[in-house]
Amino acid sequence: MPCIEARGLRKSFGATKALDGVDLKIEEGRILGIIGPNGAGKSTLLNAVLGLIPYDGDLSVLGINPWSARNTLMRDVCFIADVAVLPRWMRVRHALDYVAGVHPKFDRDRAEALLARTQIKKTSKVRELSKGMVTQLHLALVMAIDAKLLVLDEPTLGLDLLYRKQFYDTLLNDYFDHRRTIVVTTHQVEEIEQILTDLMFINHGRIVLDCSMEDFQSRYVELTPRPEHLGEARSLKPFNERQSLGRSILLFESAEREWLAALGDIRTPSIADVFVATMSPPAQGGVS
Repeated sequence: MPCIEARGLRKSFGATKALDGVDLKIEEGRILGIIGPNGAGKSTLLNAVLGLIPYDGDLSVLGINPWSARNTLMRDVCFIADVAVLPRWMRVRHALDYVAGVHPKFDRDRAEALLARTQIKKTSKVRELSKGMVTQLHLALVMAIDAKLLVLDEPTLGLDLLYRKQFYDTLLNDYFDHRRTIVVTTHQVEEIEQILTDLMFINHGRIVLDCSMEDFQSRYVELTPRPEHLGEARSLKPFNERQSLGRSILLFESAEREWLAALGDIRTPSIADVFVATMSPPAQGGVS
């Protein structure tokens, strides 16, 4: 059974279509990155998955309708968002007490072991912690819950590079296993690229790319042609062309790498490269 499955998922706010007929299937034990510009529908999709908003269409999360059975669903789902807050007056030990009291799958010993790796003191109040420490506290609380699905909405927004790296290292090494599924949205694509198993682009409420990272790496290729082969390379119809240090870089989809390699240097593009190309209007000069 898929962890998340949607068919014809729609959600409108007035005249704005936040989700416009979304179909998706996410198998368990995967790490999915959902990438999209502001207003693309990312947070709306996550809110529907979490049972926070009603929707049209069919949606199943862990075999449950999230809107009608949210209380049941939340026993096996955890959520971290950049807007998530803990009461500023609360001490760290009180946060541990609270989660231990309300969640039957919370392992307090595990949470305390995770916090022991940080500079966070259990006697500290939340208002005394830096933003990075608050994120570490959230992560320790969540990782100590034996959940089947973890949803992360811009979890490291506003954190410095060190905290961001620690966050994803901890997530991958100390939390993820092939029983759990992680869904993450972020604008810092380069920092999650190495941990993803699956990738999805969303724009204007529609899925515009949905593939595994294995498919992504075989599907896209970037060519920096030698000057004398630029015209020939363009004739092969790249879907995007950009300039870098005075040279043209062409992006191809489902092209023969051997043919392209004869024209210049090839490499697998980054997620960010393909995302920008996918969301950009067609290049001029005959490139489609």
